Amino acid sequence: MPTIAKNLVAGTWEEGESALEVTNPADGRVVGQVAWGGPDTARRAADAAAGAFGDWSELPARRRADILLEASRLLAERAETIGATLAREAGKRLPEAVGEVAFSAEYFRWFAEQARRPHGEVIPHEAADRRHLTVRRPVGVVASLTPWNFPCSIQARKLAPALAAGCTVVARVSEKAPLAATELIRTLVDAGVPDGVVNLVHGPAREVTQALLDHQAVRAVSFTGSTQVGREIMASASRRIVRPLLELGGDAAFVVFDDADLDAAVEGAMLAKFRNTGQSCIAANRFLVHEDVHDEFVGRLAARVEAMTIGDGLADPLPDLGPVIDQSRVDAVNSLVDEAISLGAKRVTQERDLPTAGTFVAPTLLTDVPTTAGLATEEVFGPAAAVFRFRDDDDAVTRANRTEMGLAAYVWSADVSRCWRTAERLEAGIVGVNNALPSVAFAPMGGVKQSGLGREGAALGLEEFEDVRYLALGL
Repeated sequence: MPTIAKNLVAGTWEEGESALEVTNPADGRVVGQVAWGGPDTARRAADAAAGAFGDWSELPARRRADILLEASRLLAERAETIGATLAREAGKRLPEAVGEVAFSAEYFRWFAEQARRPHGEVIPHEAADRRHLTVRRPVGVVASLTPWNFPCSIQARKLAPALAAGCTVVARVSEKAPLAATELIRTLVDAGVPDGVVNLVHGPAREVTQALLDHQAVRAVSFTGSTQVGREIMASASRRIVRPLLELGGDAAFVVFDDADLDAAVEGAMLAKFRNTGQSCIAANRFLVHEDVHDEFVGRLAARVEAMTIGDGLADPLPDLGPVIDQSRVDAVNSLVDEAISLGAKRVTQERDLPTAGTFVAPTLLTDVPTTAGLATEEVFGPAAAVFRFRDDDDAVTRANRTEMGLAAYVWSADVSRCWRTAERLEAGIVGVNNALPSVAFAPMGGVKQSGLGREGAALGLEEFEDVRYLALGL
C-alpha cells in the first residue's frame, strides 16, 4: 500500500479531495501519494495556527526546548527509515538521504538549546528615574515554504527556529518529494507539539502561498526556491507587510588558485558539484581555475567524473550519482550543455550510456565555454559544469562576482592571507575556504544580491522570527 502524505490541520491528519502520485525518479515506479489540498485547507490551517499561537508563545522556553529536543531524538532514531523514504521519492543516494534526516535533527537540537539563551538587552540609563530595556517576542504565524531538493533539512531549518521563538507554523512542501517531509512533521506531533502549532498543507504552490499571505494572522513567510518565485512572494507579502525570509537561487563560483592542493581541490569539487546530483542551491556552478594549473585540474577532475557510476540511489553496490528529480530537470541540464557546445565549448568528459528507466543525466565537464552561454550565467542544478581560466587574484574575484546571485562561493588556496582577502571580496553570503561542505546548524546561511534576504541557522535564524519590543520604565 503506497504511503500517503496527508495534510495536518489543527492536529488532525486529513486526506484531500484528490491525490497525486509520487514516483521514484530512478525508475518511475509509484512510491506513494500526496493528499491534495488547496486554498481552503491553507486558510483553515492558518486559522488553527492563529488559535494555537497564544498558548504556545506563552509556554515557558524550557518546555518548548524539551519538545524540540524530543523531536531531535525521534528524528535521529528514525533517520534510517525516513531516509529510505526520501531516497525513493527524490532519487537520493541512501547515505545522503539518511544524512539529511540526521542533519535535520541537529537543527531541532541546536534551536532547543538556543531557545533558553538570554534574549533582550538592558540599556544603560541616563536618568535616575528611568530604565530602558528590550525584550523579544515571537512574530506570530509563519508560512514555511520549501522545495524538493532537500525537503527535510530545509523545512527543519525553518521550523526549528520558528517554534523555538514561540511562533506557530503552516508548512507547505513540494509535491515532488512530500513523503519524508511529512514524516518529519509527524515526529513533531509525536514529540508533543500541541495541536495547531504545526500544520501542513499539500496543494498547488501558487494558490496555497497566496491564501497564506492573504491571511490576517500570517506575519512572516520563509521561502526557499528560485529567485523569480522569491520576487513574486516578496511582492505579494508587501501588500500586508508580511516579513519575508528568502533563500533563493545560487550561482556559486569555485575558485582554485595556483598554490592550491589540487588533490584536495578536486575532492572538494566533486563534493561541491555532485552532491545530491548537483541539485543544491550552494552547488559549485562555475569552476574558476588559475591558468597555470587549469589543464592539470581539468584532467584530474575529468578523470574523477568519468569514473563515476550512475544508478538507483538504493542499489547495491551504491552508485556515485543518482537521477535528477524529473524529466524537466533532465531537459534543462541537457539544454544548457547542448547550447554551450553549439557555441564552441569543448566537452572533456565522454558521453555515456545511461539507465534506460528513470531521469538520469550524464555527469559532464566542459571547457572553453563562452561567457554568454547559459552554462556560464544560469544556475545549472544538475551534474554539469564549466571550467574557466583566470590570470590573477583580481581577475578571479571579478569573474566570481560577475553574477546577480550571491548565495555561496568556494576558495581553494594554501595561502591563508590570500584565502582571507579573497573571501572578504567575494559577493556571497557563504564562503567555503578549502571546505566543500560549509552548512552547519550553528552558523548562518543566506545570500546577498538576488540570492535572498535574511539568515537561517545560528542565533540570527532565531531572530528572524522575533519582534524586538522596547520598554521605557519610569521609576
